[in-house]
Amino acid sequence: MEVRPDDLPDGLVVADSGGRVVCFNAAAARITGRPGNEALGSPLQTALPLEDLDGRRWWQLADPYHGLAIANGHPERNLLLPGGHEVLVAARYVRSRPRGPVERVVVTLRGTEARRRTERSHAELIATVAHELRSPLTSVKGFTATLLAKWERFTDDQSGLETVLDISRIDSGRLEIRRQPVDMAAAVRRHVEGHLAAGRPADRFDIRIADALPDLWADADKIDQVLANLLENAVRHGAGTVTIEVEPASSPREPGEKATAVTVSDEGPGIPEESMSRVFTRFWRGSRRGGTGLGLYIVKGIVEAHGGVITVNRAPAGGARFRFILPVGAPAFLA
Repeated sequence: MEVRPDDLPDGLVVADSGGRVVCFNAAAARITGRPGNEALGSPLQTALPLEDLDGRRWWQLADPYHGLAIANGHPERNLLLPGGHEVLVAARYVRSRPRGPVERVVVTLRGTEARRRTERSHAELIATVAHELRSPLTSVKGFTATLLAKWERFTDDQSGLETVLDISRIDSGRLEIRRQPVDMAAAVRRHVEGHLAAGRPADRFDIRIADALPDLWADADKIDQVLANLLENAVRHGAGTVTIEVEPASSPREPGEKATAVTVSDEGPGIPEESMSRVFTRFWRGSRRGGTGLGLYIVKGIVEAHGGVITVNRAPAGGARFRFILPVGAPAFLA
């Protein structure tokens, strides 16, 4: 019985000896978001513009048609489609004779949903174990007000348990949000004052607060975590003036509903365009040294747990510009 390419559960892409796509099945179209009729006849690197996790163009690295004559493909690995969409890719180079020219490149594609489900199960286990460990540590942490006040300034090794907890809860969808009234303008000023108290010059910061901000209900501790991370990144890795803007906005998920937008931008070198899609992924650190590369992943998880969105692009002065929008999140009894 003949099996058609469209019957396969995984994506299948086949390119001929000239590198032109001759097969692009239905699963490949679904995974890539590109219609099969557009892919057929196009160059392989155009139909599948893959990048590795470092932002390098994959087909230029693999070079199946002009690379090593003994290469017969590559095992399944995690690569990125445009927009940062992760996909598992394996390839085989078909030759009619050893060391002969490549006559076909056969590529299989799989989504990462199954793997993420497995990771989520592991994260739930980590969260449970970490919770049991955290109880006695929380008691120790609470012995003095000094420890409480300076906990967020501890090194990565010292506060690693908090990071593990945050990561595991975000991965498992169990990040708890305890909403209360939050004065976002006051929170921003408090964080800037902390930087000034640490010796940074006042002219390094430009705070712009719009009038008539909506009443915001959010988890105050987690919003502090978001602000601390974004400001620290702008100050440490950016340059020039760090501008923080707070203004009313529309809810990102409920058009017409009120929200609060916070923008943090700097005048430094910014983030390369090819890295924009990976900024909020785990362990991304760009060209920076030090740190865990988990801060922005946690920030994104916190914002999305509030029903908000966060984006990054280039600031007018050339640096990085992070903007997050939070719906007001008022409880039902205030509606």
